[in-house]
Amino acid sequence: MTHAPHFRLTDVTLGYEGHPAVHHLDGVFEAGSMTAVFGPNGSGKSTLLKGLMGTLKPLSGSIERLDLDVRDIAYLPQAQEIDRSFPASVHDLVSLGLIRRTGFFSAVGKGQREEIATALAAVGLGGFQGRPIGSLSGGQLQRSLFARVLLQDAKVILLDEPFSAIDARTVSDLLSLIHRWHAERRTIIAVLHDADLIRAHFPDSLVLAREPVAWGISEDALMPANLLKARRMNQAWDENAPWCEENAA
Repeated sequence: MTHAPHFRLTDVTLGYEGHPAVHHLDGVFEAGSMTAVFGPNGSGKSTLLKGLMGTLKPLSGSIERLDLDVRDIAYLPQAQEIDRSFPASVHDLVSLGLIRRTGFFSAVGKGQREEIATALAAVGLGGFQGRPIGSLSGGQLQRSLFARVLLQDAKVILLDEPFSAIDARTVSDLLSLIHRWHAERRTIIAVLHDADLIRAHFPDSLVLAREPVAWGISEDALMPANLLKARRMNQAWDENAPWCEENAA
């Protein structure tokens, strides 16, 4: 059974300062789908998420967000993007998930404190509200970020390397939460590096190597021939290319 798309991509090229990072991508992410974005390092996966969010405009082509506005999209960044030296508590970090409802300058009331406590308990961090974020382990920080996403209660959830450098138990717990979101018919798009984990848990995959290699059912998209093609394409890419050949005439 097919569903209406949340994103429709038409010949999308994304990049920075005129240098493309993702080329000629066509396809749709259907509402309620659960898709892994897989590919070598530097293959444009995180760039694609920024394009879907709307923080990066296409160099060419279009990304249509259908039946969505900015409040409908939750984004979990790579953990390394969080400045853990900043003097903030777990409560401060997780409460950012409420901003779209409360605004930046509204005080957090009793009801919202209870929401934060409930979200933290749901990710196994009950009682962590007062802990400085700099004191957290990698797994605890990632659980905190998932709690923030929980509070956003979004239709679409974008996850950038959510399982990087965390322990197996945390991966298992967070996968359970992702499956819960999927059962609630939320759209999930996750950048991942573990093909076996994807095959076990993600129905659909996009294999990316600056250009699309395969997009469809994970078992088909992650065939060895496609993974080899992705590695070879990424290794052959010219970082200094000002534009793709098709547009360079």
